[in-house]
Amino acid sequence: MPRKAVLPRLWLITDARNDAGLMRAIAAIPRGSGLIYRHYHLPPDERRARFDVLARAMRARGGAVVLAGAMAQARRWGADGAYGAAGLIGPGGSGLRLMTAHDLRELGQARRARADGVLLSPVFPTRSHPGGAVLGALRFALMAARAGVPVLALGGMDARRAARLRPMAHGWAAIDGLSGREPPRNSP
Repeated sequence: MPRKAVLPRLWLITDARNDAGLMRAIAAIPRGSGLIYRHYHLPPDERRARFDVLARAMRARGGAVVLAGAMAQARRWGADGAYGAAGLIGPGGSGLRLMTAHDLRELGQARRARADGVLLSPVFPTRSHPGGAVLGALRFALMAARAGVPVLALGGMDARRAARLRPMAHGWAAIDGLSGREPPRNSP
């Protein structure tokens, strides 16, 4: 596994619905951004092959590549780190540890697990969970202030919304918001 990367402020998250446009999206995001590779929809061999292609493209732009899953698998694949819930990532490793959180309890778990960054979500309405409850900007700000680790906003994010959260968030992550898709119409 490469040495521990600096925590980028912008992260593109892969998904079945943005797969066709990922190379365009990687070319469009700022150099030094990050890629969180999920692609759970693919069989194992295809998932690995797609990871290799996207990781090469991202690294050519000076970016970090993090694999959704255990740190041991991230090491085997040559990723810069692992992404997921604190219990999924597993112990140790020199890679980036990006963890998910939706409430204060999960933020505490991520802090205790020595996360390098926490993706706190969903901040705004999102296509991933249509009609689901959201944190909103104020609740996000209050939770981020108590996190004890750098917080990345996730959920219905785009550049405009990220600017609103800038003082409270280390950065942001998106699927649709960085893939040339519009945010949900019913969102603030």
